[in-house]
Amino acid sequence: MDYSLQSYQSFIGRPVTELPTPSLVLSRPILEKNINQLLQDVKDLDITFRPHVKTLKSIEVTRMMLGNGLHRKIVASTLCEIRGAIPLVKEGILDECLYGLPIYPSALPHLEELSKSIRIVLMIDNEQHIDVLEQYINISGNAAPWPVFIKVDVGSHRAGLENSSPFLPRLVQRVETSTAASIEGFYCHAGHSYGCRTPEAAAAVLQTEIEGVVRASKNVHLSRDRRVIVSVGSTPTAHVVNTLRKGLPDTIDLELHAGNYPANDLQQVCTSLISESQQAIRILAEICSVYPERNEALINAGTVALSKETSDSPGFGRIVAQSQWSVLRMAQEHGILGTTDASQEKVAETFRRTMYIT
Repeated sequence: MDYSLQSYQSFIGRPVTELPTPSLVLSRPILEKNINQLLQDVKDLDITFRPHVKTLKSIEVTRMMLGNGLHRKIVASTLCEIRGAIPLVKEGILDECLYGLPIYPSALPHLEELSKSIRIVLMIDNEQHIDVLEQYINISGNAAPWPVFIKVDVGSHRAGLENSSPFLPRLVQRVETSTAASIEGFYCHAGHSYGCRTPEAAAAVLQTEIEGVVRASKNVHLSRDRRVIVSVGSTPTAHVVNTLRKGLPDTIDLELHAGNYPANDLQQVCTSLISESQQAIRILAEICSVYPERNEALINAGTVALSKETSDSPGFGRIVAQSQWSVLRMAQEHGILGTTDASQEKVAETFRRTMYIT
């Protein structure tokens, strides 16, 4: 049987268990419900939304996240993701992409080429980035300044500058006096919000995000004629975005960004901000071998099909409807299924051929 993308339509109307394994399976009704809920929250708050497209990398899902053109900006983590979104530009529902990684020299020629099709905004968090942009403009002869978001560190300590850093006002001043860049706004991502376990904790992180970028924006002289965007968000804080309080300066436009929320993996369930009924993603895997002597099984899903990320749930994924069984160990293309349950259900009696992993 031909399993190429060109013949994907041959699977329509057939049982999902006939898919080749491992397969990633999405529930469209749950996806749509998750997406529409956030779009409604954003509408109620009268703020803009910029979906992050890195999780599912699907043009169909990106179209839904944009509300079919209601929102017209995305953030992407790779050049391939930007290229993959260009058909939406041609459809007339996408105008802009923020390249979400702090800029580096070898990406600029590719981004300049992409900017012929879509407005490209860059991310920066130190003065060396301005050196890179100025050098590139001198070499390329492109006189137009790059619009940039300045990344603010609000607690993740991954990328960005803290408000207490003396380098933040220096960077702002450097951009203001450079012909190679212009300030679009200030951006933060509270990656540490994935550690939240209550709505109240997530709401507190969201408020910290907003306070952080608003404080950073005070390094820019704003007026009625000059506004900036402050972009905040992560999937955990997006789940509590309806707790946002009004009262931002009228020279600031608030933008929310998030990416995992359509799918909601097991890590999101562990935050207690969503239920398992809001999970839209499953992995269909197949039993390769059963080992009764150690009560384990080998499946054809490993780090490539699943993830190296962990959560409060044991292992790297658990079996749907058999939650005491988890993927305990993995190699690249296979995983070891086992249980830490004291009842010691027997693997040979429990599993036959295929199963869903969440």
